[in-house]
Amino acid sequence: MARVNNKVKTTNDIELKDRLVAINRTTKVTKGGRTFTFAAMVVVGNEDGVVGWGLGKAGEVTTAIAKGVEAAKKNLVTVPVYKGTIPHEQLTRFSGAEVFIKPAVTGTGVKAGGAMRAVLESVGITDVLAKSKGSSNPHNLVKATIAALMELRDPIAISQIRGVGLDKVFNG
Repeated sequence: MARVNNKVKTTNDIELKDRLVAINRTTKVTKGGRTFTFAAMVVVGNEDGVVGWGLGKAGEVTTAIAKGVEAAKKNLVTVPVYKGTIPHEQLTRFSGAEVFIKPAVTGTGVKAGGAMRAVLESVGITDVLAKSKGSSNPHNLVKATIAALMELRDPIAISQIRGVGLDKVFNG
């Protein structure tokens, strides 16, 4: 089956909310002293099926966050959100991080850890069960979560392709 292109063209009319996932401080020692630089991992989303991530590096935290937001706006993807949850289970691996996301009934909430929670809430998913395995590195967790969300298939499109109703898609 052909891969669906779910990249979003960057437009200024999308209202995006940003969430800071992680800040990393690095130190470079020179003969003049120590130089600190900061790397900020940021996730942006409109809480209606659009999400993106970005990494910003700068000498100050606020500048690094601003650069991360701009990088995230260039890296937006659409995700199928069905009744506040995801349409089906998904297991995806990125580098050392492996994530498992599973749909949940209304009222469950977002049961996920830090980096995964930021991505899932930014995309607008309100009810989901999630588990991260392997590496707990927030950079790889964010990338694995977004990769898992990109692999999700829209139930309405599947029902049209198969020529059956939504009830048949979900209940067999």
